[in-house]
Parts: sequence; structure tokens; C-alpha cells
Amino acid sequence: METTALPGGTWTLGDLTVTRFGYGAMQLAGPWVMGPPADHDGALAVLRAAVELGITHIDTSDAYGPHITNRLIREALHPYPGELHIVTKVGANRDPQGGWPPARDPRSLRRAVHANLDNLGLEALDLVNLRLGNAEGPQAGSLAEAFGTLAELQGQGLIRHLGLSNATPEQVAEAQAIAPIVCVQNMYNLAYRHDDALVDALAGQGVAYVPFFPLGGFSPLQSSALSAVAARLEATPMAVALAWLLRRSPNILLIPGTSSVAHLRENAAGAGLSLSDDDRAELDKIGG
Repeated sequence: METTALPGGTWTLGDLTVTRFGYGAMQLAGPWVMGPPADHDGALAVLRAAVELGITHIDTSDAYGPHITNRLIREALHPYPGELHIVTKVGANRDPQGGWPPARDPRSLRRAVHANLDNLGLEALDLVNLRLGNAEGPQAGSLAEAFGTLAELQGQGLIRHLGLSNATPEQVAEAQAIAPIVCVQNMYNLAYRHDDALVDALAGQGVAYVPFFPLGGFSPLQSSALSAVAARLEATPMAVALAWLLRRSPNILLIPGTSSVAHLRENAAGAGLSLSDDDRAELDKIGG
């Protein structure tokens, strides 16, 4: 599988080598990440196009749909290429209103891991992130019972590697005292830079940092600043934001999502945009 055309090169998650430019499958489900997509064949085409581009890192969760996205991945790509690694999340369910109530008790986590295995058609999951906090962001509190449950499932051979999502630095440290983690997946972008210190600390440990909502969270003023840089470079704001993230730190992995093949290809090309030192200095001020 060819990966050299993708921007950013590769990163190693434990013993898994993945492209730093990945794909987030959240948008393949229906509105509000509930129910089936309006275009079933189009969703399959996006997944196949991701693999054709050389992407070896697909991010998903059985809560998407729920179950819908993982079943689409299986339909589109199973049997999976040996180079492809699927990263999933557990720790939240869906309610009829489209909410994300927490489900981090041991029974719920075990059920979620087995649901991911069944719907993806796998005997072991490459990487499972424990989703913490809530829709407003990370929340303080111990993760010992929940993360310990996943570590037990890892010991049983059902999970290869562990990570965290929506976590505080204190929770990262608590998890690492229980079992090794290979990634942290938190909200982070040009405007939302609360995790700057955590990004750098994880880089020093060889742990990946995976920003979600990498393009959102901009105020009108900050959006105008980003747009000004993009206009000068004759690029889209999205391309600039993705390119900045790849150059922010070598441990940052991208998982931008889309339900469009054309948009997927635009994201991959845009992330390879060349930013000068002056461009980066101007962009850095957005989150300052």
C-alpha cells in the first residue's frame, strides 16, 4: 500500500505504524451521528477512497449510528488490508435524543468492546480509546475502574493498545500508572490551544496526540485571521488549519472526517500545504 504521497509521514502507535494523516469516520452516519447515511454507497466509496489514498489510520466508534459506522467499515473494507489499523472508542452510549450518556462501568465497557469486535468483524481491536468527560469537555475524576477494565480486556487479547479521549493531564498520568497508553485524543486546534503543554509532554514520551474537531472552535475574529493567511497562500482555511496541526508537533495525528470523496482528497492535499516561518508565527497568534 502506497503511503508516501500523504502529508506528514507516519507514526508508530505501539507496534502499529499509521499514516499521520488519517480519516475520522464519524460523519458517515446520519444526521447528528444517528441512523444510516443518506447515501449508503457514497459512504462505502469514501472508506475505499481513504484506503486507495494510502491512509492506514481510520478512527471510529460503535456509538456512531450507533453501530452504523462500524458496519459500513466492515462492508467496505473487510477483509482489511494488513497495513490498515482501525482505532475505536468506548465509554459513551447514545440516547433517543442523540445525546452521549456516559457508559464507563465495567459491564458497559465489556459490552462495547464486544460490539466493536462483532460489528467490525475483528478478533482483536488494534486500539481502544476510553472516552471520558462529556460534551463540554474533560471532567476531573478517577478513571481507575474504567481503564482497569480495558487493561483486563487487553490482557485477554481482545485489545492490542489503549488510549484516552477527552482526558485531563491528571487522568493521563493516572492511566499510565495502570497500563501503557499510545495516544490521547482531545479537542485541539489553532484557536483552542488548552492542551499545548500536554501535546509537548506526550511528544517527549513518544505518545501520539490526536486532535478532534481540528477545524472548529474559531471565533469570528480568529476565523478572519485564519482566512487572511489562507487568502495570502491561495489556499482554503481548512488546508491551512490542517497543515498547521501537522507541523505543530510530530506526534500529532490528523483524523478529519467527511462523507465526500472529493472533500477527503482535498483534505489530504491541503494538509501538505507548505507554511513559511512567518505564516506559522502569524497562525500561532490565533491561539495566543
